Amino acid sequence: MPIKQSKDAPKRLNRTVPLGDAMGRLLEPAFRKRGFASRDIVTHWPSIAPSPYDRVAMPDRLAWPRGEKRAEGATLYLRALPGHGTAIAHDGPRIAASVNRYFGYVLVAQVRLSAEPFTPHSAAKAQSVDEIDASQRRHIEDSVQDVEDEGLREALKGLGEALMKRRRK
Repeated sequence: MPIKQSKDAPKRLNRTVPLGDAMGRLLEPAFRKRGFASRDIVTHWPSIAPSPYDRVAMPDRLAWPRGEKRAEGATLYLRALPGHGTAIAHDGPRIAASVNRYFGYVLVAQVRLSAEPFTPHSAAKAQSVDEIDASQRRHIEDSVQDVEDEGLREALKGLGEALMKRRRK
């Protein structure tokens, strides 16, 4: 007799799933909240946007007109680096045309600036580095002293120091 699963039980795939697919399922609700039907416009922005807007701006959200059944296109809000707002406002139709050409239909009717600033590479945070003390340095040197090849010994010593300097969690 088969065991019945509740509606809330997660569906098992019984196979390996690429990380991008698994993350996509997790991120889709957040993208939908920002007005995006999928993550394509955000993940493919460097190939969608005309230069230099692929480097100085990033999609923030899509706002669809309310109450209109046959609304053609949404308003795309972009986060931009300081100083590029005027250029984006001026080239809004060109950016919208580029997005629409990528998707093959009128997705974006107009482009506006978001109040949120854009900071490129904001995900890459600088990690704090702890200096190693004399006892750790001695431990590393004792560990590699039996290695005969001098180049390999120095490389292992450098690796040990780098590992000891990593931020401890």
